[in-house]
Amino acid sequence: DEVNATRRNFDENITKEAFELIASREESVEWNSTVLFKEDWHKGVIGIVASRCIEKYYRPTIILTESNGKATGSARSVVDFNIYEAIEECADLLDQFGGHMYAAGLTLSVENVPAFQEKFEAVVKSRIQEVHRKPVIEVDDELSLDQINYKFYNILKQMAPFGPGNTEPVFRISNVYAEDVAVLKDKHLRFKIVQDGQVTTPVCLGFGMADRAKDPDLTTVNMLRGKMRFDIVAEMRENVFRDKSSLQLYVKDIKFD
Repeated sequence: DEVNATRRNFDENITKEAFELIASREESVEWNSTVLFKEDWHKGVIGIVASRCIEKYYRPTIILTESNGKATGSARSVVDFNIYEAIEECADLLDQFGGHMYAAGLTLSVENVPAFQEKFEAVVKSRIQEVHRKPVIEVDDELSLDQINYKFYNILKQMAPFGPGNTEPVFRISNVYAEDVAVLKDKHLRFKIVQDGQVTTPVCLGFGMADRAKDPDLTTVNMLRGKMRFDIVAEMRENVFRDKSSLQLYVKDIKFD
């Protein structure tokens, strides 16, 4: 648990830096891939940071750091895009690489990183299709609201610690509607969900979801407040506030009927 807490701290800090680097690149060029290098990033968490970048930007991603005088990194891909083959096309710039369709590792000279970024982007641009740009969330199981209780949560906790290679379970809950919808800090959502025939009404948190919209009248907030039916995918978490514990759902996505 102590090791996992240290890993989580590295994970959060490096992910924040990676997002900032991507945001600064996006100001001038629209990219089809993400290849980032920083010499002091912790080698043990760059794989999970690559996965975090895909969650936010959804495109083939490689995160590199410096180790023993070389740039070494982890690659992660989106659904149905073969990142190993894309890396293989850049083999002339690499010392070594290995992996499979969705994940790979690679090592190269630090001075080759800019050329690799450019060539990998060109390869991805030539291979990527529209279907690869649509985010897909893998769901572990379907829940009804009354299954969200401490008996079930205590079983989930036996599978911890969660992290690379043992990700937190993701659940789908279908045909629900929202109550008590609130916007926090102008960007986050907090609401309860209700399901026909179920007594439990858990609190849901949707980070960064307040400004999601198809058009000005169809914001996520307006659709939730309009009692529209939707399916939700989320992770179950325990929240402790003023010595009181409650279960909450951390929302990964919402799909309206």
